Amino acid sequence: MQAELLIYPQWLLPVDAQDRQLKEHAVAVADGRILAVLPAAQARQSITATRVLELPGHVLIPGLVNAHTHAAMTLLRGFADDLPLMTWLHEYMWPMEKRWVDPGFVGDGSRLAVLEMLRGGVTCFNDMYLFPEVTAQVAADAGMRAVIGMMVVDFPTGYGDGADAYIAKGLAMHAHYRDHPLIRVGFAPHSPYAVSNAPLERLRTLADELEVPVHIHLHEARDEVVQSLRDHGERPLARLESLGLIGPGLVAVHMTQLEDTEIERLAAAGAHVVHCPESNLKLASGFCPVVRLLEAGVNVALGTDGAASNNDLDMLGEMRTAALLAKGVSGSAAALPAAQALRMATLNGARALGLEREIGSIEPGKSADLVALDLRDAHTQPLYHPVSQLVYAAGRHQVRQVWIQGRQVIRDGAPTSLDPAAVIGAAEGWAQRLRPS
Repeated sequence: MQAELLIYPQWLLPVDAQDRQLKEHAVAVADGRILAVLPAAQARQSITATRVLELPGHVLIPGLVNAHTHAAMTLLRGFADDLPLMTWLHEYMWPMEKRWVDPGFVGDGSRLAVLEMLRGGVTCFNDMYLFPEVTAQVAADAGMRAVIGMMVVDFPTGYGDGADAYIAKGLAMHAHYRDHPLIRVGFAPHSPYAVSNAPLERLRTLADELEVPVHIHLHEARDEVVQSLRDHGERPLARLESLGLIGPGLVAVHMTQLEDTEIERLAAAGAHVVHCPESNLKLASGFCPVVRLLEAGVNVALGTDGAASNNDLDMLGEMRTAALLAKGVSGSAAALPAAQALRMATLNGARALGLEREIGSIEPGKSADLVALDLRDAHTQPLYHPVSQLVYAAGRHQVRQVWIQGRQVIRDGAPTSLDPAAVIGAAEGWAQRLRPS
C-alpha cells in the first residue's frame, strides 16, 4: 500500500466508539485523508510512504474543534475584564466595536486567533462576528478549517444597517464558499435579545433550504431569561421553539440557565449545545448543566468564546476546566471523565457543525486533521494513561505537529502558513490605537 505520510506516534487516541487508547500504532495518510490505522509492526511491513515521521513520546489525537469563537476579538483581549456580562457587552464591547471594527480590524484579529489556535492544536473553529467574509478568507489562506457565521443583529453596525443587510451579505458569502474544501457557512444570529422574531423566522426558512446550522448565544445568563420573560412572556428557548428553530441544526451556546423540561426538549429535538466553561466562569454567567445534558442524550461540544472574555483560545485548557467544573458542580468525581472531555473537544464539536463524517476522529476515510503532542515534559511524566495526561496535565506548548486535510500547518511547533512576527506586529499596532488613555 502506498501512502504520502506515515506517522508513528507512541500513543494514538482515535476517539472511536470504544474510546481506545492505542500504543505502537501508525496512521497512514494519502490525498489528504486517513488511509489506514493499524499496528506499527504491520504498517512497517505493508505500507510504503513518501514521508515517514517517527514520534516517540508523542500522542496523536484528532484536530481539536473550537465550536464557539469570535476570532477577531483577540484584539480586545484584556480590554475590559472583571465585569458582568451585560455591563461588559453593552458598555464596553458594543461601543468599542461600533467605533473600531472594520475589515482591517477583523483581518488582523482573525489572523492572530488562527495563529493562536493552530499552535494550540485547533484545526476547526465555528465563528460568529462582523465582516465574516474577512475571517473566512483569513482561515482559507492559512489552510484552516472553519464554519463561518452569517452574523445577524437587529441594530446597525459598521457592517450593515439591519437584519436584511446582514442576511443578504451572508447569503453572498455562502454562495462564494459553497464548494470550498475547508470553509463552511452557517447562520449566526447573535442572541434572542439582539434579533427580533421576523429575522429569526426568515433565518429558519433559509437554514432549512440551505441545510446550514444556526449558531446562537442562548440562555447565557440569568438577565437574558428575565428580559425574555418581561418582553415576550416566555423563556428564550420557548420563544425559539415557537419560531421553529429548535432542531438538529441548532447550535446553542452557553446554556447556563436550563430547567429539566428544557433539557428534555433539546434532547428530543436533536439540538446541540456548546459549553464555554472558562468564559462562563469569568463573566459569572452560571454553570451549564453538562452532565444532565449528556445523560439526556444531548450532544455537547466545547468552545472558548472570544478572547475578550476568556482570555485565550486554548481548547486543552477548556477540556481540563470542563472536566473539573463538572465534577465540582455535580458532586461526583466520576462526572465528565477525561475521555468524554476529549470527545467533546473533537467528535462532538464536529457533530454539532455537521462535520462528523469528515473530521473529529482518526478513522479511515476521514480527513487527515491530526495533532501530535510531545508528552516527554516533566509535568506529563510518568505516563500511565495518555488521555488522562492529555486532559489533566498537558499544555498547548506541547503541540508539535498539526495537519489539516493532510497539509502540515504546524511543523515542530512553528506555523507553516502564517508569519508570527507580522501577525503579532499588526496586533501591537491595534493596541496602540485602542489602548485607553
